[in-house]
Amino acid sequence: MSTEQVDIREVQKQVSKVVDPEIGMPIVEMNLIDKLDVKDGGVDVEYHATTQFCPPVFALKISQDLKDNLMQVKGVKSVKVVVTGHYFADAINRQVNKPAGGQSAPPAEQTPKQ
Repeated sequence: MSTEQVDIREVQKQVSKVVDPEIGMPIVEMNLIDKLDVKDGGVDVEYHATTQFCPPVFALKISQDLKDNLMQVKGVKSVKVVVTGHYFADAINRQVNKPAGGQSAPPAEQTPKQ
């Protein structure tokens, strides 16, 4: 059983296509990528928001675009995207990393009491 190798150059190419929708520049040119790891078909990417109060819809779009673009790379089986430095980071990270077609569980404080 062979494992497909993920081409790191293709991963970098896909990341460089992601544009900040508010500013209109690629996030790579803005130096927002803090971590990019590829291992065993999994890609972990961490980036920071341009400002702590960047509109959450834009931060979510960047995160989702990263995930969607990276899932197109041959050999990539999973992608985890983490945004840091944003006041809504936890919710954005949960949303973008929830299983496909699945609902993420509500936080404990929002779970109905029985």
